[in-house]
Amino acid sequence: MTTVSDPVAGYAGFAAALREAGVACDAHRVQAYLTAVAEIDLAEPTQLYWAGRLTLCSSPDDLPCYEEAFSQWFSIETTTPRRATAAAPKKARIAPLAAAEGADGEGGEGADQLKVAASAHEVLRHRDLAELTTAEREHLRELLATLKPALPKRPAARRTPLRRGRLDPSRTLRAMLASGGEPLKLVHARRGRRPRRVVLLIDVSGSMSPYADALLRFAHVLTRAAPPSVEVFTLGTRLTRVSRQLRQRDPERAMLAAGSAVPDFAGGTRLGETLQAFLDRWGRRGVARRAVVTVFSDGWERGDTALLGEQLAQLRRLAHAVFWVNPHAGRAGYAPVQSGIVAALPHIDRLLAGHTLATLERLLGEIADA
Repeated sequence: MTTVSDPVAGYAGFAAALREAGVACDAHRVQAYLTAVAEIDLAEPTQLYWAGRLTLCSSPDDLPCYEEAFSQWFSIETTTPRRATAAAPKKARIAPLAAAEGADGEGGEGADQLKVAASAHEVLRHRDLAELTTAEREHLRELLATLKPALPKRPAARRTPLRRGRLDPSRTLRAMLASGGEPLKLVHARRGRRPRRVVLLIDVSGSMSPYADALLRFAHVLTRAAPPSVEVFTLGTRLTRVSRQLRQRDPERAMLAAGSAVPDFAGGTRLGETLQAFLDRWGRRGVARRAVVTVFSDGWERGDTALLGEQLAQLRRLAHAVFWVNPHAGRAGYAPVQSGIVAALPHIDRLLAGHTLATLERLLGEIADA
């Protein structure tokens, strides 16, 4: 260590040399440095190193200049403390990831496992929901929670002021009255936009039971995105509204409440009668008017298919768009021969697949663009 008659002058000189090297250490930092030096053991180089680094450096860009100036001024090698302090955060940040992925700490194997995990996610997105194992269903629930649905928009009655566009006569007139009758400011406006209502009708009969849980969780994600604009009903032997239950924040509580509210899980299918009940009690009273209605069903109808066709025709006249999501439509060799599908085809806008997470993601795009 360099011998000087006044230790304070020596440390202040180090701060001046550091400033010449490009580190912006002002008088306040120098004072803090001198205070720290007075509290440490000067015989310990590591303490002296950290006293200056913590008080004189203000950003990571200052560290290379500080370490070079410290080595030259005090003739102390800084390799040991720098490596020890740099290695600790690196291990702390890598260890949890390695433990989560089952790695042994080596970078190459960790990267390979990340690739495998990403590949597993992609494979799960295209797996049939009815064929998933218990562990895969748990993973699917996590992936469903990451969806970011966007609701369709419709023109609003009120106009939104803009800098340019069509002239707004009423606002311009009010501005004239406020300025003594002089047209000092022309106000432009356009019609605003508001979320369009989305209605989900989910078949929970016996033939749809392998998909019912995933579809209700999908409905929960959509409902949580815009609770006032999404309505969810279940179809079976009767109609049940589960919108209120699915508005709960916690998905498990929402599913438990919805399951308790639906009395006909895994029962029969009377699509025509339940759609008639929906239109009589909810649809014509405003729920289905100018809404995007999506029916989730495989089309197996035990009731009158003529009644189903009539109710869908009425629904199409009320709604903005009607989609039918059939889990079997995405399979190779599928043909729409089920009695319910045959009756529905003339009255729907699109027949979509809904057997995988990827097809449900595409459905979100169809709903947003409706």
